[in-house]
Amino acid sequence: MYTSLNELEEQCRQCKRCGLAETRTNVVVGVGRRDAEVMFIGEGPGEQEDLSGVPFVGRAGQLFDKMLAAVGLSRDMVYIANIVKCRPPHNRDPLPEEQDACIEWLRGQVKLISPKIIVCLGRIAGMKLIKPDLKITREHGTWTEKSGILMMPMLHPAALLRNPAQKPEAFNDFLILRDKINEICEHTM
Repeated sequence: MYTSLNELEEQCRQCKRCGLAETRTNVVVGVGRRDAEVMFIGEGPGEQEDLSGVPFVGRAGQLFDKMLAAVGLSRDMVYIANIVKCRPPHNRDPLPEEQDACIEWLRGQVKLISPKIIVCLGRIAGMKLIKPDLKITREHGTWTEKSGILMMPMLHPAALLRNPAQKPEAFNDFLILRDKINEICEHTM
């Protein structure tokens, strides 16, 4: 396995395990605090993320940053990654075989960072990491424990841009997260 996040990131940038490597501009490994107690995981990079190499920097990322700030968090307090590290063409959902090809990178990140809480942003991340039949519109904001890590699915910021009426529900999920951070985390808030 990997002895450091730097080693994992370097190897991940060379990855050609699936066809997404052929069309990427940048590998989007992750960003944030390397000993974060809270880790956010989305589905995959979009166009702006592919161009910059940083997760959640487009319109959805700007909304995500506002929601973090509303509960006293910032990017430098958490770690942000995705299920797949390369942009699927036309921002389509990552295919199961692409997720499977990339999941070892994410497992390595989780092992090295060792978060207490993982927040799955959107249906794809929730189904891959929490349970395959997850219903994001019904189950967002609920806690599950897996391998000693508390996990919560949340509505994806991009979905909130498409359906602003869901923003109050999403904000409530951030309040639930804030309360759990205050309960179990030592250095996040």
